[in-house]
Amino acid sequence: MKFCKRIVSAALAVSLASCASNVITTEPHDGYTLVYQSKGPTLGYSPDSGVEIIEHQGYAFKDLNKDGKLDVFEDWRKDVKRRAADLASQLTEEEICGLIFYASAVDINSTDLTKGQLSLLEKDNIRHLLIRNVSSPATAAAWTNTLQAWCEAQRMGIPANNSTDPRNYTSGSANINANKPELDGEFDPAGQNDISKWPREMGLAATFDMDVIRSHGEVASKEYRALGITTALSPEIDIATDPRWRRFHGTFSEDPALCRDIAIAYCEAFQNTPGSKDGWGSESVNCMVKHWPGGGSGEGGRDAHFGMGKYAVYPGSNFDAGLIPFVDGAFRLPGKTRTATAVMPYYTISYNQDPSGENVGNGFSHYIIQDLLRGKYHFDGVVCTDWGIVRDYDVPWVHSGKPWGVEKLSVAERRLRCFEAGVDQLGGTKDNSINMEAWRLWAEKYGEKSAREHFELSARRILVNTFRVGLFENPYLDPDYAAVTVGCKEFVAAGYDAQLKSIVMLKNTGGALPARGPLKVYEPLRHVDDGVTHWQKPAPAYDEYPISKELLGRYFQVVETPGEADFAIVTVKSPAGHWGYITPNEEYPQGHYCPISLQWGPYKATTAREHSIAADPDDGMPDRSYRDIEEISSNARDAIMVRETKEAMGGKPVIVVVAAERPFVPAEIEPWADALLFCCGVSNNAVLDIVCGAAEPYGLLPCQLPANMETVEAQCEDVPRDMDCYKDSEGNLYDFAFGLNWNGVINDARVERYK
Repeated sequence: MKFCKRIVSAALAVSLASCASNVITTEPHDGYTLVYQSKGPTLGYSPDSGVEIIEHQGYAFKDLNKDGKLDVFEDWRKDVKRRAADLASQLTEEEICGLIFYASAVDINSTDLTKGQLSLLEKDNIRHLLIRNVSSPATAAAWTNTLQAWCEAQRMGIPANNSTDPRNYTSGSANINANKPELDGEFDPAGQNDISKWPREMGLAATFDMDVIRSHGEVASKEYRALGITTALSPEIDIATDPRWRRFHGTFSEDPALCRDIAIAYCEAFQNTPGSKDGWGSESVNCMVKHWPGGGSGEGGRDAHFGMGKYAVYPGSNFDAGLIPFVDGAFRLPGKTRTATAVMPYYTISYNQDPSGENVGNGFSHYIIQDLLRGKYHFDGVVCTDWGIVRDYDVPWVHSGKPWGVEKLSVAERRLRCFEAGVDQLGGTKDNSINMEAWRLWAEKYGEKSAREHFELSARRILVNTFRVGLFENPYLDPDYAAVTVGCKEFVAAGYDAQLKSIVMLKNTGGALPARGPLKVYEPLRHVDDGVTHWQKPAPAYDEYPISKELLGRYFQVVETPGEADFAIVTVKSPAGHWGYITPNEEYPQGHYCPISLQWGPYKATTAREHSIAADPDDGMPDRSYRDIEEISSNARDAIMVRETKEAMGGKPVIVVVAAERPFVPAEIEPWADALLFCCGVSNNAVLDIVCGAAEPYGLLPCQLPANMETVEAQCEDVPRDMDCYKDSEGNLYDFAFGLNWNGVINDARVERYK
């Protein structure tokens, strides 16, 4: 290939490019330079990185490997797959092994790289970082520039492809006094407008509105790119077929059709750059859909982050339903990008689904990844494991490694099993020497030529996604743009509108809502007993006013006693128990499996299975049944508080707001509620705007609410919408797609499509 001319100034650039009518100009910035061309992409490079801009046939290119010539991978005119193949072929074994890492979460608190971050980049050759907390959008953009300049200075100049878990959501509760776009003409002073805030995934699903989903994707992807994030570790398109699953609130419901449609709208909006020939460009964000082949059918509703929840079971022989949002949704996009670019398998063992009889975690399963995902469904994008599956495992109730089914293998052997199954990337790992050991194990087993071919293929898939979003041309950001874009008024307003639309009104006896006028409101103090967190850590007791008095006072006159009030508002959370396991105590020295209750008060599992479907002889308790075991929620006082408030209020209205993370049994609260609101990850501003009538309820139930725990025990973990639903005092059935507005039961096109 011919050696090319170096562009040294804007004036020279114009003269060099005039023959191709491609006008090229340069623009210096703090730490980087932009090169604009009228018939090509904008290039960004750091003058200190050693990269030079070269001219070839009237166009400008970055000489990333610094050899003075235009390689195929440096030529933005070439197809991204050709570019990725050319670059992968030039990488060393150590560089490839670094690419197939996904580092654990990093925080951004300054514009400089920390020693730990530099170690990941330099020692382990990692180019994929999971971004967690950022101190400000401008800081994140400046840090990204520091990171990309460092990467650009290395041998092949491969940029970092940073990712994030969903970050545009409020917490899983309603206890957020923030994010109303305007109060008295200004941003809410109590708000946290660092990024637009939307309802959680279950709340987005409650809108049943694809325009809302697309708006979310378009806004969030712009904010991600301004922060330097180019891969979304989302959407989570598992169908939540068991109502007890801890991650229910992170899914888009239990319905395959609704999840399918949301997957399409979400991925289209995130991945598409308007006006781009193939859909990809500077506004695109790769979507890593999860969790293949679906993780919502854990036995007893238990979660596979823990050994106690390692098995997904299929008593209804309904395995294929979990594939629908993937194969008919994320893998079949009608737009230009055509398919989600990456997939994350879930931790679970898809129990007894492999025809060979092998039961290993999905990330280790040749059948789940190679035979189904790659073979039957022809997915050729990146497969990245969920975080930490190759780490060592402790005990069933401790959050540690998740090497389900391969616990007895070494860490390197587990990594080899992943690669043999068809995995390209390992999530939440480091130490490149172990990846290189896995390479050597492959070479010993299949030959050195096979090892090179296999790992180079994974590198190509990984690099394609980095090329698609334009990072090889320009990975640099404008911190000032990030500061005015992320969390801007327009984006916050769009998120707030979605919050309003996500709230489901289940009951409204006698027109208790809207509560209009200069009314007096009473809010009881909420008490929560000692309990455990989602991660099985102790959670001390606490008291709170779920809606701050200051915020409540902006809408109504706050009074201290029920006697003074015109109405009461009571905010509760869905029941929170031990998540399926009682840790060792005097009664159970080794611990014990227990029911996951969807009711607040005491529950004894007298109708649970006598014997578990799945069994693990290695955990000391091969039968995982919890029959006749008792459980009580740590927030059992919530239901008592509702009843006590109703008694204290006499005949005056009581408005109950449920901050839901999953379905619940309404029987303990509904009879004492004049109005009942179902919310998932919304601000208290949004709740109060519904209460006072500033907005009308629009949401529909994205799940069934069970009549009792007996129907929960009787339902099949893998079958959606198979419970007897609760019927309230008004005669309404709390079934999937039910909701009220001011006129009564909603029966619109959304209901007709999905009911």
